[in-house]
Amino acid sequence: MGLDIRIPLGLMFLVTGGLMALYGLFTRGSAIYEKSLDVNINLIWGGLMLVFGLVMYIMGRRPRRLVASRVEGTERPLK
Repeated sequence: MGLDIRIPLGLMFLVTGGLMALYGLFTRGSAIYEKSLDVNINLIWGGLMLVFGLVMYIMGRRPRRLVASRVEGTERPLK
């Protein structure tokens, strides 16, 4: 089976991180960040979640091509 948990996990983090980052962008300079010493936590964590989700999604898509080439025998031998 070609099930890989990294693909839906990556998509979930991409969507959640994107929403958080957009919210952080639209609320820059707002009074809600006074409690966090004027640090836009939504923008920072949204960006980190976006990067993590992108890495997970890419890593989830990558092994399919490598495994298929190994099964077919088209992999080049190491020198």
